[in-house]
Amino acid sequence: MTLGEAQKNLPWVEKYRPSKLEDLVSHDDIIKTINQFMKENQLPHLLFYGPPGTGKTSTILACARQMYTPQQFNSMVLELNASDDRGIGIVRGQILSFASTRTIFKAGPKLIILDEADAMTKDAQNALRRIIEKYTDNVRFCIICNYLGKIIPALQSRCTRFRFAPLQQSQIVPRLKEIATAEGVKMSEDGVKALLTLSGGDMRKVLNTLQSTWLAYRDVTEDHVYTCVGHPLRADINAIINWLLNENDFSTCFQNIQDVKLVKGLALGDILTEVHTLIQRLKLPPEVLIELLIKMSDAEARLASGCSERVELAALIAAFRTAREQLPSYTLT
Repeated sequence: MTLGEAQKNLPWVEKYRPSKLEDLVSHDDIIKTINQFMKENQLPHLLFYGPPGTGKTSTILACARQMYTPQQFNSMVLELNASDDRGIGIVRGQILSFASTRTIFKAGPKLIILDEADAMTKDAQNALRRIIEKYTDNVRFCIICNYLGKIIPALQSRCTRFRFAPLQQSQIVPRLKEIATAEGVKMSEDGVKALLTLSGGDMRKVLNTLQSTWLAYRDVTEDHVYTCVGHPLRADINAIINWLLNENDFSTCFQNIQDVKLVKGLALGDILTEVHTLIQRLKLPPEVLIELLIKMSDAEARLASGCSERVELAALIAAFRTAREQLPSYTLT
């Protein structure tokens, strides 16, 4: 396989991963600070944390490519991901060996990237403390995690922390359109909105969903995006809420929703999430809305613990029936 063919077959999330710091679309303050560290050759140990798909790994890899030449990269950078075993044995073996070995290059300290570090055991994190202190003149660590609370305080105190917040829609859209143009993807405006809604600020999720939808349908529209990821369509959720708020016969309402679930292959948990989002836009009395949300959250908790979807669907309808006794008729448009 030629290099061009390999590039063509790459997932878009890897094909378009930023290779330079200036290519990153967000977190300007963080990038500016790290650039200043590298310019003055004063890079500290780093701790990047925040939700997935917000640019943590891309940022440190771009830094590494800026600090080292392509010939130096493999000998100066050690990257360990969640797929690698990172118990205490790896810390005392591979990481210690890499950190303690000096190179003939005068390219500054080496770089060890520990991605998904919140999956490391407490023993491994404790063993890492001493290595970080002992070999600071020879190596810099970049610890990357989603949940800061899973990193022991002793490691946190040895690193300069940066929080990567979810990306803003205004930051995602230009890159999304740039990639769509490069790949010849046709996107409708409602398709773009659907991608942004489902992503929650996760750039990786946006690109993976875009590529999946394009390969499946060759046209990126709202319905195609939702269908591709198995997410309830807006029209289906509107119909379900109308039945919940306006259908007088319990069994008819139950059967209608059950039919939509079976035909569209929807999970009740996803329906609950979408209904929760939409009912907050209705002008319901606060006491009615609070009681309804409590009952819906109880149903979701029972679903998560393994209860039957049929039973919880009946509980959802009953919760709305109770709320309707205090409400006029609503029609969702």
